[in-house]
Amino acid sequence: MIRLLFFILALIATMSYGAAADEVKSACQKISGKLASVSFRECDTLQMRPSGYRSVDGFPLLIKEYPPLEPRRPKGRVLLVGGTHGDELSSISIVFKWMHTLEKHHSGLFHWRINPLLNPDGALQPRHSRTNANKVDLNRNFTTPESNFGSPLAYWYGKARKNERRYPGPYPLSEPETNWLYQEIETFNPDVIIAVHAPYSLVDYDAPSRKNAPRRIGNLHKNLMGTFPGSLGNYAGINLGIPVITLELPHAGIMPTGKQINWLWTDLVRWLIRNV
Repeated sequence: MIRLLFFILALIATMSYGAAADEVKSACQKISGKLASVSFRECDTLQMRPSGYRSVDGFPLLIKEYPPLEPRRPKGRVLLVGGTHGDELSSISIVFKWMHTLEKHHSGLFHWRINPLLNPDGALQPRHSRTNANKVDLNRNFTTPESNFGSPLAYWYGKARKNERRYPGPYPLSEPETNWLYQEIETFNPDVIIAVHAPYSLVDYDAPSRKNAPRRIGNLHKNLMGTFPGSLGNYAGINLGIPVITLELPHAGIMPTGKQINWLWTDLVRWLIRNV
């Protein structure tokens, strides 16, 4: 009887693993079909896993973890997110390139969790869009204390002049994508969050104190853009006190060169070593 129970449990686990693997393969086919700079093999060999959360249209939000390696104790936990805005395709592709760097060189210096594509519905449709399937700007959909510049919706009606590309949603965390990231921050408790965007060609930094803001990461120079209600920088950087580095690549649809990709990565890791 006990052997039968173990057999059934093993069978269920195998079936679940197979279903998850098929789901990731299907996701990789769609990602590689959209992004010329990410092949199916490049995506599939990373062996990402479904996070358990899905986008509005049901696309799995994928996660890749580079865990601590014994006996080394990591200096800190780093959460890396790309593709928050679906029309910033380079911000997705470069994260895939960096994951392959970690595939070769992960030493346990940091504990990484990586989501290369937070907004699949915006990115993978024929005409990609900044917003998700509900027309919500995910980087305006986080919670914001009223003392921090007012509510996202009030700000949108006022200073944002009802700009459709920056609609914060009907209420904070109304979207499944931001709910996943909110839960990920809660459970992983990162020491630093890195968000990749485009196309302003700069480094932004949100934290209670900006004295440790990187002056330069690769070919991107510091230019603090300000903090907006509902943004990840406001929520995590100002409200939670978790430093948020925002890398704004120079172009949304054009990838940096291989040399620039490596330069950005090297400077980013160097900053983490010095400041985490």
